[in-house]
Amino acid sequence: MGFCGMKRLVILGGGYGGLKALLGILDYQLPEELEITLVDRNPYHSIKTEFYTIAAGTSAEKDVRLSFPDDQRVRYFYGEIKKIDTDKEEILFSNSSEVIPYDYLVIGLGCEDNYHGIEGAKEFTHSVQTFEKARKTGLAVCNLKAHGKVSVVGAGLSGIEVASEIRESRPDLNIRLLDRGASVLKAFDSKIQAYVSEWFVRNDVDVIHHANVEYVEKDGVCNNGICYVNDVTIWTAGVRPNYLVRELPFAKDDQEKMIVNQFFQIPEQPNIYVVGDCASSEYSPSGQLAGQQGERVAEVLLAVLNNKEPKKPKEIKLKGTLGSLGKSDGFGNMMQKPMTGLLPRLAKSGVLWLNKRH
Repeated sequence: MGFCGMKRLVILGGGYGGLKALLGILDYQLPEELEITLVDRNPYHSIKTEFYTIAAGTSAEKDVRLSFPDDQRVRYFYGEIKKIDTDKEEILFSNSSEVIPYDYLVIGLGCEDNYHGIEGAKEFTHSVQTFEKARKTGLAVCNLKAHGKVSVVGAGLSGIEVASEIRESRPDLNIRLLDRGASVLKAFDSKIQAYVSEWFVRNDVDVIHHANVEYVEKDGVCNNGICYVNDVTIWTAGVRPNYLVRELPFAKDDQEKMIVNQFFQIPEQPNIYVVGDCASSEYSPSGQLAGQQGERVAEVLLAVLNNKEPKKPKEIKLKGTLGSLGKSDGFGNMMQKPMTGLLPRLAKSGVLWLNKRH
């Protein structure tokens, strides 16, 4: 029985991880009997690190979308996944009766908001986690009357970018940023924290430290016993892996991410690969990390599909993080140094431009 017939590779999610895995595989001559299917809810790759511009209404939608590669060897299926059935090795959909079977699976479904069990947060806040949600957020913000009130909950990278971009787009709005810690951007250098704090003071964004949001209502946020009346509340206070991944019957870390081996495979089922925000990693989640993991998965898969022993993937080397404060100011770690001002902002635009030309 030398002939093993079709091999079906299914990639779930056309984000940074899934797309890089796909591009990496398409660079090579593939076995004739390989069928590749990429599944995404949208018929385009969305540049998630730029969703804050959609939420603030400062970018046209087409600026944060890329077409998927046009290649005879790939079939695209657009739909909302209902279940990843790892017993039957197939994918089920909520908006279609189609069932997609797999022999090899790459999971790159990203993350969703983590509401930490806070009452009303899910019902009454806006999000930047999916294209559709960011679009709704942008509509809500842009439709606000003069001097409307916006609260952004969470002062990590997303919260900072959303708050500063809205400030630049709507100078009339009252913007409040609720920060759990004593300082914004606790993962960054103190020089960057100070720079960003000063930017908010100068641009009249009200930052409230040691925030502890107790509950959210349709028109307000209650924090440390004080309820702020509010028109739009945007939630950027933490993420967790996509629920489809959390439901899987495999070992996870304390952040609910799948534990994977050095080849990004689930040890219990090595024909399943996990990348990006769904995979347990020593690094903080980022598009850059997911992309590098995707590239490595492509190399492992090429070996496996050609019946070779995969080589140990090369080490992940992250290039630092860039953040924006509106269109002409920013911050980031570049060349291991904290940088602020126009330079990191231009670098961020440059990275975007390079991604678009991939």
